[in-house]
Amino acid sequence: MAKLATWGNELYSGKRSYPFIGQRKLWFGIALVLIVLSVLVPVVRGGFNLGIDFRGGNEFQVAQVHKTDPKVGDDAAHEVIPDKNARTTHLASNTMRVQTDPLTGQQADDLKAALAKAYETDVDKVSVSAIGPTWGADVSRQAGIGLVVFMVLVALLMAIYFRTWKMSLAAVGGLIVVMIVTAGIYAAVGFEVTPSAVIGFLTILSYCLYDTVVVFDKIRENTSDPALKYVMTFEEKVNRAVNQTLVRSINTSVVAILPVGSILFIGYWLLGAGTLGDLALALFVGIIVSTLSTLFIQAPLYYQLRKGDADVKELDAEVAQHREESAEALA
Repeated sequence: MAKLATWGNELYSGKRSYPFIGQRKLWFGIALVLIVLSVLVPVVRGGFNLGIDFRGGNEFQVAQVHKTDPKVGDDAAHEVIPDKNARTTHLASNTMRVQTDPLTGQQADDLKAALAKAYETDVDKVSVSAIGPTWGADVSRQAGIGLVVFMVLVALLMAIYFRTWKMSLAAVGGLIVVMIVTAGIYAAVGFEVTPSAVIGFLTILSYCLYDTVVVFDKIRENTSDPALKYVMTFEEKVNRAVNQTLVRSINTSVVAILPVGSILFIGYWLLGAGTLGDLALALFVGIIVSTLSTLFIQAPLYYQLRKGDADVKELDAEVAQHREESAEALA
């Protein structure tokens, strides 16, 4: 802990510094590669793995089971409907859920009996419901509208708060990268896209925005500090702000990841409780990508947008002249 505190103090004081801004072309190149891969992955895999809420299907809930192994339900479904996709999840202590592609009435009855036998419960404890794709389509449409409204509000509010549209543009650009890369990773893992996953995608935007505001607020503080006017160039001030908020960004991410990670790894993979797996994966990946985006994309992008401004060039020239005069005085 002492070493971590020392490291954080050195970053804040400027004794230690990492070239987040100086290496921006490298970060932009990596981001571009990730974006291309994130777009190609769903194409190569034939699209996202949509849940029945989006493609339609049947849902079976088996109550008062004597087994909670999802493989039991998958095996029973495979025997009855070998040509259909089926996914079993553990809902509660004694309840299982099996989701399948659309079935005929006879297939649904046969699977209902097979699940009751496999989980050693009565047939009347197995409920069947048909889910149409229209509900998922409505969710997607509403999520799309919410995303557009969110982006517009973020752009306007950040432009007003920071009094520059370039910070707003950098923030929105980072949010877009987060969404694309998170969706690409989600597609690569092969998790089902459910309404919970869509909610997770939208939730990570608010987290990314929070981290962005923290870093950008420090950038504004450094660039407007009179004590640093002739001491540091604009690039150095922006880079120092990122370094000063680095520990806070890491700590915030770790605190957010721990509970989400426990749901994902312990609840989903170890205990087999898959009801929150899709939401947890979207949040887990999104939090990590959001933190990296703020540090390596949004702050460097803001500098890239500002470096050609007249006031920035004038400031850098004054700093260079001041340093030259100081060197001559020391000589």
